[in-house]
Amino acid sequence: MGKEIISLDDIKKLVDTFYDKVRKDSLLAPIFNKVIQDDWQKHLDKMYTFWQTLLLGEHTYYGSPFPPHANLPIAEEHFNRWLDLFFSTIDENFEGEKAAEAKWRASRIAEVFQHKINT
Repeated sequence: MGKEIISLDDIKKLVDTFYDKVRKDSLLAPIFNKVIQDDWQKHLDKMYTFWQTLLLGEHTYYGSPFPPHANLPIAEEHFNRWLDLFFSTIDENFEGEKAAEAKWRASRIAEVFQHKINT
């Protein structure tokens, strides 16, 4: 059984574990690695604040998440894989209300980003 997402350390575990999977994934790794290159820590730090703001209500993220994704060569299959990896990371490590909220929020993000990219 996993644990509740209640602290920044939990957010960091979620983000680090998830992006470890992304960096090894045959579909997603080429896209992420091409864009992020050697700036992975900068990206991870931004993701910590993003999810800390969304899940813990601690407003540490400032920015707009969509623009960096607007011109990426991504389609529905990429979003589906992203969600699969995200959900499996949650299921393997966490449980409870915030874990469910993280999945819900990730689903909405994928939906909105896909819509914006396709219009």
